[in-house]
Amino acid sequence: MIEFGTGGWRAIIGDGFIRENIQRIAAALARRMQAEGCAEQGLCVGYDRRFLSREACIWFAEAMAGENVKVLFVNLSCPTPQIMFSVKHLKLQYGAMVTASHNPAIYNGIKLFTFGGRDATEDVTAPLQEAANAIDFSSVHTLPFEDALRSGQIEIIDPRDAYLDAILSQVNTDAIRRRRLRVVLDPMYGTSLTGLMTILYTARCDVDVINDQHDAFFGRHLPAPTPETLLDLQQAVREHNANVGIATDGDADRLGIIDEKGNYVSANKILTLLYYYLLKYKGWRGAAVRNVATTHLIDRVAKDFGQECFEVPVGFKHISSSMEAHDALIGGESSGGLTVRGHISGKDGLYAASLLVEMLSVTGLPLSEMVQTLYRQYGEMHTAEFDWALSPETKERIRRLIMEEKRLPAFRHPVRRVSYLDGCKVYFDSAWVIIRFSGTEPRIRIFAEDDTVHHAKTLVGTMADFVGLPFDA
Repeated sequence: MIEFGTGGWRAIIGDGFIRENIQRIAAALARRMQAEGCAEQGLCVGYDRRFLSREACIWFAEAMAGENVKVLFVNLSCPTPQIMFSVKHLKLQYGAMVTASHNPAIYNGIKLFTFGGRDATEDVTAPLQEAANAIDFSSVHTLPFEDALRSGQIEIIDPRDAYLDAILSQVNTDAIRRRRLRVVLDPMYGTSLTGLMTILYTARCDVDVINDQHDAFFGRHLPAPTPETLLDLQQAVREHNANVGIATDGDADRLGIIDEKGNYVSANKILTLLYYYLLKYKGWRGAAVRNVATTHLIDRVAKDFGQECFEVPVGFKHISSSMEAHDALIGGESSGGLTVRGHISGKDGLYAASLLVEMLSVTGLPLSEMVQTLYRQYGEMHTAEFDWALSPETKERIRRLIMEEKRLPAFRHPVRRVSYLDGCKVYFDSAWVIIRFSGTEPRIRIFAEDDTVHHAKTLVGTMADFVGLPFDA
């Protein structure tokens, strides 16, 4: 069965991710567009560098064309935010990207976008999921790709320049040129290289690159920028005496950063630093939006500048919606995705990287020193995150224990309140812990934040022990 999660539809290649399911989703979307009167306007589609992504995008386009929907086909692998930008720039009602983002290499999937370049919300994906699962595949009409090209039903487009120019127009390239930073890029075998190289060379940075070749197995690592997957980048930053190392996940909507000393800087710190930079150095104003598993340090920054910080469930569609509702300045998540008011509504690793380089150039401070500045002003907060694979039986047992019976372990902190907005989050005076089921994989995750890493891990361990998950910090 086709099932949409927090980041679109994802499935194991050859199991759920097969041509039949891909074209059932396309047919369901095409029929929705016909009903809404936007089939002739069409939609933009793209794909990443995963195994079968281009072929799957062609299958998707053939079904859309066969259902009489115009397809604007991006013919080179590209970042997900480029497709989101194109939906916004071309004023389209829908767009689609073949990607499984940061998931393991055995996965692929489809992300859907709506008007303005936003992640499709549940009021779109839920009925689409139901419709796709109900479709008799024999009723799906397809038009061969080459035939659709000749008839004009499929049109090949290249929106890369418009996307990169939009980023460059929002970044202080003059300040970056004066700073002459040395940057090491790690696209993690994904789609960000050409875009980030263009932006950084335009701003006259010196650039070294690792892990740039096409490898559908992502160097046999998870294509997510984490401390465990960025060891090569840490070493390269030290070897090249670089000012910063920048990594992006497989489809380039998430960011990972290494400081000038070769140390990993968490996405939580990067999000908070960029918000602080926009408020203090650029003089911008506006609220922040974060999900339930993201640092509360950003709340302290917001309060210091007379702003608010809003908490939403995991899934960038919730961040986008809240940003729009509150005219927020920045929105982000602990996994490395963020966006800023005025850019696209979805997360964008290329834009975030460009803004980070601007921050280093304008402040003139090393990244490690900027982190210490945050700590001196707002106190230290450190996060810990662990996850476990789940059997259906274990998932159901934990769900009943936490979500139905609402039982909690005995914590060393007094509990201030408990939220079931997305999983179970327990708030203390200056710390928190959350347990939630992944919306993209059969896994359970526990996040915690406290004044030291040890204390944060202790909170994770307390929750893990309580629900019967093995834990060894």
